[in-house]
Amino acid sequence: MNSRPIEQYDASQIQVLEGLEAVRVRPSMYIGSTDGKGLHHLVYEIVDNSIDEALAGYCQKIQVTIQEDNSITVNDDGRGIPVDLHEKTGRSGVEVALTILHAGGKFGGGGYKVSGGLHGVGMSVVNALSEWLTVKVRRNGKLYFQEYRRGIPVADLKVTGEAAEPGTEISFLPDREIFEETEFHAEVLTQRLRELAYLNSCIEIVLKDERDGSAQTFHYQGGIKDFVSYVNRNKDVLHKPIYFAVEREGSQAEFAIQYNTGYAENLFSYANNIHTQEGAPMKPALNRRSPAPSTIMPANTIS
Repeated sequence: MNSRPIEQYDASQIQVLEGLEAVRVRPSMYIGSTDGKGLHHLVYEIVDNSIDEALAGYCQKIQVTIQEDNSITVNDDGRGIPVDLHEKTGRSGVEVALTILHAGGKFGGGGYKVSGGLHGVGMSVVNALSEWLTVKVRRNGKLYFQEYRRGIPVADLKVTGEAAEPGTEISFLPDREIFEETEFHAEVLTQRLRELAYLNSCIEIVLKDERDGSAQTFHYQGGIKDFVSYVNRNKDVLHKPIYFAVEREGSQAEFAIQYNTGYAENLFSYANNIHTQEGAPMKPALNRRSPAPSTIMPANTIS
C-alpha cells in the first residue's frame, strides 16, 4: 500500500512567464552563468550583432567602451537597426529586437546570410539582464533613441536629432540583482575582440576603458595569417604562414598553418566567428616527431 502523502498539483501551479521574464528567472540558460564569464558574454552578444553587419558588408568599425560607472557602450557604423513598424507586432523594429526572444533578421528572411551569436536572442537577453539599456540608431538621416529598464521600455522610440552617417549605439549596465560580479575586465574583452579582428580582416575594433583612459585598436589586414603568426609569436617558426581558402556548395572556409620547432600542436577552429572548442571536424594527421603546427581554421558558413 502506498503511504506517501499526496501533494496537491493542479493547473494553478503551472507558471507562464511572459516576455523577457523567463530570462531573468533563469539567466544561465541564456548566457551560461551569472559570474564573470556570463557578465562578459553580454558584451560579446552586442558586438556579434555588429560583426554580422560587417560580414554582410555594411560595417567597418566597432568601438567598445567601458564607462567609468562600469557600463558598456558598443557603437558601430553599420546600417542601424530597422526603426519602421513591424507589421505583426505593431512595434518598431528596434523594440521588437530588444524585447522579443527569437526575433531578428537571421532566420532566412534575407537580412543576413552569415551570422554568429544567439540568433535573435542575444540582444533581448542583454536588455533583460541590464538595470538600464539605451539604444541610439542613426538611420534615414535621423537619430532615434529609446531607453529600457530591466527589459521594459520607458517610452516609445523617438527621433531626437539628425544623423549624417548610419549606425547603432547600445549602452547598458548589468543588473546587480542578477550578476555575482559586475566589474568588467579589459584584458578579458581584449582577448575576444582581438580574436574577432583576426577572423574578420574587414573590421577595425577599438576598445576604450574610461576608468584608466587606455585605448587599444585591433585591425589585421592579414586576417588569420596574422592570427597564426600571433599564436607563434614566442616560438621559433620554420616558414611564413601557409594560407588557402575554399568554397563549396555555398560554404566558405579559410585555413592558415605555420610550423614551429616545438612538438605541441595548437589547433583553433571557428564557425561563423564562434570558437568550436571541441576542435575542428577533422584534425590533420601528424607524426609526433614532426615539427608542430599552429593551425587556424575558421569556417564562415553560408546557409
